[in-house]
Amino acid sequence: MESRWNDEEAARFVEAARAAGQSEALGLRIYTSRIIGSDPDLVLHGGGNTSVKVRSDEGEDLMHIKGSGWDLDTIEAPGLPAVRLAPLLEARNTPKLSDPDMVSLLRASLIEKDAPNPSVEALLHAFIPFAYVDHTHATAVLALADQPNMRDTVRRIYGDRLAYVPYVMPGFDLSIAADRIYRNHAGCEGLWLENHGLFTFANDARASYELMIEFVTLAEQELARAGVALTGPQPNDGERDAGLAKRLENALMREGSPFVFLDYRSTAAIRELTSKPNVEAISLRGTVTPDHVIRIKPWPMIIGADADEPAIESALAAYADRYRAYFEKNATRANEPKRILDVYPRVVLVLGKGMFAIGANAKAAKIGGDLCEQAARVINAAEAYGCFTPISEADLFDMEYWSLEQAKLKIAA
Repeated sequence: MESRWNDEEAARFVEAARAAGQSEALGLRIYTSRIIGSDPDLVLHGGGNTSVKVRSDEGEDLMHIKGSGWDLDTIEAPGLPAVRLAPLLEARNTPKLSDPDMVSLLRASLIEKDAPNPSVEALLHAFIPFAYVDHTHATAVLALADQPNMRDTVRRIYGDRLAYVPYVMPGFDLSIAADRIYRNHAGCEGLWLENHGLFTFANDARASYELMIEFVTLAEQELARAGVALTGPQPNDGERDAGLAKRLENALMREGSPFVFLDYRSTAAIRELTSKPNVEAISLRGTVTPDHVIRIKPWPMIIGADADEPAIESALAAYADRYRAYFEKNATRANEPKRILDVYPRVVLVLGKGMFAIGANAKAAKIGGDLCEQAARVINAAEAYGCFTPISEADLFDMEYWSLEQAKLKIAA
């Protein structure tokens, strides 16, 4: 992976920030957020987050943090709302914060009360004692992060430069756990989050960004060392079967699904995945990074390339039965009552051919398609390297039914 940093472009963002009465630091934060967000092998559709700590004209320590509902590739100053840093740092000594209490703390700390909700990982950004903090879900990193027992491998690749954080659900618990690990690894330049992604940080915008590029490159090199060819984004070059698409639309409408917009993808990586003899077993393991579950459900539905409408309807019924069983099994563990979401798939794998992403509108379907395209490349690489092993079903359920993640969909709709 190559750095996209350009001195002239960075200077233009700095000048634009000054002209708007904003700090140079915020201008650089917008710039590096955009070059991170413009690379689909770093983040996709609302994924990842960035922050910068600054001091106000009144001498108060603030942090600009990505707001919910914003994508990094198009982010502007309103998408990086400022929060007072002191109340967030005090949360480090709080035994426990519920999700509503954490959101209340973040909103109460906003400088502008009508700003978007700060990222659910804002506390972790606050705890890390560097000006710039970057967090991504890089394709190469996910191929390795979704492997079992990777602590020693991560240490072999990165030495003491990265601290390893076992999987913890994002939010308050992850912030506290990762902060503790960071403080036990003084001098590290980033955090490797099991099954989740990568953090880097520095007091300079370019340094933090280029650490991310370097560490993702090291992950790519580890895959290459193992003989794994990780492809970049690929062209959608497979022919869409109009008849199959129509049969799928008809079956979805007869089942009463509000999700009937289809986005078909057929890349070399997708065809490789859908041709695997054990594709169903692989697909049932879960999503490549936790927050994908809120857009594409825990697993896809699978049909043959020649499936007729009765076969598709049967697959939809089986999918609904599986989803209800998943809900009933996992809802009993919850600390609060959960109400089942819809039981319709968001992804349909067509064996040996491609994938349909399904959404309530064309935009949602396209987002699902983009996530599926990356997921296919991650899963293929993970299986070639070892065994694709994402978070457990129980953790996936907790993420899917987490109120803070559900709120993202309402904002992005």
